[in-house]
Amino acid sequence: MSPPTSRRAAAPAAADAAPPQAPPDSVQSDSVRPGSVQSDAPPPDEAASAKDRAAPAKDAPPPRPAGPRRLSVPVLAALLCVALLLSLLCAVALGASGVGWDATLRYLRAGLTGGRISADERAAYTIVWELRFPRALLAAVVGAGLAAVGVAVQAMVRNALADPFVLGISSGAAVGANTVLLFGAFSALGVWALSAGAFLSALAAMALVYAVARTAHGLTPLRLILTGTALYYGFTAVTTLMVFAAEHGEAARSAMMWLLGSLGGASWSSLPIAAAAVAAGLAHLVLAAGKLNALAMGDETAAALGVDAARLRRELFLLTAAVTGAVVAVSGAIGFVGLMVPHATRMLIGADHRRVLVVAPLLGAVLLVWVDVLSRTVLAPTELPVGVLTAVIGVPCFLLLMRRRSGHAFGGA
Repeated sequence: MSPPTSRRAAAPAAADAAPPQAPPDSVQSDSVRPGSVQSDAPPPDEAASAKDRAAPAKDAPPPRPAGPRRLSVPVLAALLCVALLLSLLCAVALGASGVGWDATLRYLRAGLTGGRISADERAAYTIVWELRFPRALLAAVVGAGLAAVGVAVQAMVRNALADPFVLGISSGAAVGANTVLLFGAFSALGVWALSAGAFLSALAAMALVYAVARTAHGLTPLRLILTGTALYYGFTAVTTLMVFAAEHGEAARSAMMWLLGSLGGASWSSLPIAAAAVAAGLAHLVLAAGKLNALAMGDETAAALGVDAARLRRELFLLTAAVTGAVVAVSGAIGFVGLMVPHATRMLIGADHRRVLVVAPLLGAVLLVWVDVLSRTVLAPTELPVGVLTAVIGVPCFLLLMRRRSGHAFGGA
């Protein structure tokens, strides 16, 4: 047995080599008791803490579900292009006259290639090539234009409820259209009278909105919305008074049909101007998609990213007003497309304008082609206003999408 001094001398060396040990009394009481068997299990406090780490706390909030998976933009765009082509074909083939599918394809091929049509098929060929086909194409152009302008307006005013008509341009165009339909203005222009009157009135409304909303600091979102809304009600009151004062009931009915949206006046002569306006506007918006992303985050963020928010908002106002005027001039006031389609697109692919401006016009085109088909066939031969059907179809679909994807595209939690 070693003497006590050797034990005391060895104690400091052990303390330097091993980590600090628990006091002897705690070790005796917690781990090794007289008459008990030593166990390899961890102490109770360590076991409890390990159990707490392994099991989730009862009061902890459940993990947030992962966001919806984004669709591939090229794949979705390709699918929508195919859907648009098939929709155009169906729009040309379907109608009250009962032209068969084989005859429809033959007439389209003859119209595109300059083929010959026999005399007994001339009436059916006129229905397909001169009436239905330009109408279907115009529906696609108008739907694409309203969807693209809706995306731009919502970014310009940073308001999820904005649409192409919030600036009062459409109601201003209605004043000019009613002047033509009810009082025969611009009659010297012949078939161009209605489009010319609506477009010139839309430009006048655009100038008025710009003059009233403009301040020393440029155009602000709030002033644009307030000015556009106020002038919308003013222009609507004027058009209502004009319809009420009309002497001929048929003219008043035509005016109301135009106010609710109709593609019944589509022709090959009215298609090129609207198509050119929509194509030019869409091309400009696609090139400015990065700036739209910055503008949607606020003027200060846009300025930090090198974007002149006041100048961009002025350009967007002029662009959206011109495209809206050109579209409304040939189709009337077709509502809800510019509101619903941008939101539905963001639910599918996110809020990046570089993606949205690729998909939204295609989705709007497909939607309006089928809405126009329904307007011609539901109560054939009576034609329903297109704007009424866009609201009837769009409102429940929009509310369903909003409920299914709440918190993702509408700012909720």
